[in-house]
Amino acid sequence: MTPYLETMVLTFKLALTTTVILSLIGIPLAYWIAYTKMKGKFFIETLVSMPIVLPPSVIGFYLLVAFSPEHTFGKLLETYMNIHLAFSFKGLVIASVLYSLPFMIRPIQSGFENLNPSIREAAYTLGKSRLSTIMTVLIPNIKPAVITGLILTFAHTIGEFGIVLMIGGNIPGETRVASIAIFEEMETLNYTAANFYSLTLFAITFLILLSVYAINRKYIQAP
Repeated sequence: MTPYLETMVLTFKLALTTTVILSLIGIPLAYWIAYTKMKGKFFIETLVSMPIVLPPSVIGFYLLVAFSPEHTFGKLLETYMNIHLAFSFKGLVIASVLYSLPFMIRPIQSGFENLNPSIREAAYTLGKSRLSTIMTVLIPNIKPAVITGLILTFAHTIGEFGIVLMIGGNIPGETRVASIAIFEEMETLNYTAANFYSLTLFAITFLILLSVYAINRKYIQAP
């Protein structure tokens, strides 16, 4: 496999893995945030939204410290599970999940909050459980929001740079994703290769965002 293909495959692998994990985490969390009456809910919402405004270097720094075998969490993982997260693909996945969290949760949370409350109440009246209501009633009614969350998470992960560089470094076949490859090619003045990677990411992200707008437009115009 050529370095280009190896890098792009790894980039898509990271984006897909992050999106799948966040779909499992994000939908229940978005539901909880949308409907909970718990005091202090704003605190959880603030934490979820932090990656939007917080520099990736800050998140990367604290994760790198946590992953280090010189600190408790990293030492426990290395000693009892033989897991090394710093400068590994597993570490990249954890960092990407945390950094892309709001891009999954916010659209889905908004979908739940804008849904007519009578739909949920009717489902409960008919004897449906909470899980059944979420899976068979609520989610089908907020399909555009769910699709938007999935697509934005995937696109955001593809474009990650700062946190990927701090947690994963630049290890071919392990942590060298497309954004890192562009940086490396620029440093070595290989503008042709940097342009090739850049055009690829530009085309991919354009198509992804185009699909988001097309999907939303379709559902908005639907009778």
